[in-house]
Amino acid sequence: MSSSSDFQQDRHSFSGSPQKWNDFELPGDTLYYRFTSDMSNTEWGYKFTVTAGHLGRFQTGFEILKQMLSEERVVPHLPLARIWEWQVGVACRQTGHQRLKAIHLLLKIVQCSTQRDCDLTLLKPLWQLFTHMENNLCHDMAKPGILLPLHRALAELFFVTENRVTELGTLQEYLLALNTEDHLHRCTAQ
Repeated sequence: MSSSSDFQQDRHSFSGSPQKWNDFELPGDTLYYRFTSDMSNTEWGYKFTVTAGHLGRFQTGFEILKQMLSEERVVPHLPLARIWEWQVGVACRQTGHQRLKAIHLLLKIVQCSTQRDCDLTLLKPLWQLFTHMENNLCHDMAKPGILLPLHRALAELFFVTENRVTELGTLQEYLLALNTEDHLHRCTAQ
């Protein structure tokens, strides 16, 4: 079995009793297989099961959660506080496109939360990353350029979050929770 018709990519070969066969995963949406008998047995052949979209994979989880957060009738039944906490952790641990997708989900959660569903102070590590990026941008003013996708995603997340806490009347508590005492002293001095 392979993910390519020439059987060179992601190749898995099995022979003998079913105990010698192991579960495996193939990337993509196509499976190529070849069966060859050595005529040493007179049994009917072989049998295997193919399951698409293995649960637990990042992309599958992202798509499922994105769809659930897009359904207005589903959102009230979701444990948003727990999903928020888990998703902030994912955004802090991941890098690249996975981090961007996690931030996208955080943004959707902030936008669809109706009460104080989310502990927004959990965003502190992402806030520190964002302020670090902002500080580097200020120092590189001689070289203007395009903001990195992560920088843009974080800017949007914090813009929407700030509007949300303003609506809830908790802006001061939110800003105090995200910033360090040193940062607040520097801002006050400026």
